[in-house]
Amino acid sequence: QVQLVESGGGLVQAGGSLRLSCAASARTFRTHAMGWFRQAPGKEREFVAAVSRSGGNTYYADPVKGRFTVSKVNDKNTVYLQMNNLKPEDTAVYYCAASTRLVFGTESEHEYDYWGQGTQVTVSS
Repeated sequence: QVQLVESGGGLVQAGGSLRLSCAASARTFRTHAMGWFRQAPGKEREFVAAVSRSGGNTYYADPVKGRFTVSKVNDKNTVYLQMNNLKPEDTAVYYCAASTRLVFGTESEHEYDYWGQGTQVTVSS
């Protein structure tokens, strides 16, 4: 069983930055590929970013490329999502997810085994 706890969400003006953290309980964290997803009101959950087990490979959805950076620090059992130049359309609940099977992350949410409870990000215009 893996527990994931997100933090770092909040209210920010457009153009601002936030850094989300996702702390994992598992001692096997370094064997998990990790992903970030988000869900805006009235919309389906969508992929944001993913990182490989080692942290050396990253993958981003087109709307966040060049603005968001995902990183994985295995020694701290934590994955981060640095979000810069935020836009109102980035407003959503952000979730981290862990895959115990994949080496590299994926945009398919069905490949992830564990999910955090989410953290709200609100970007005002």
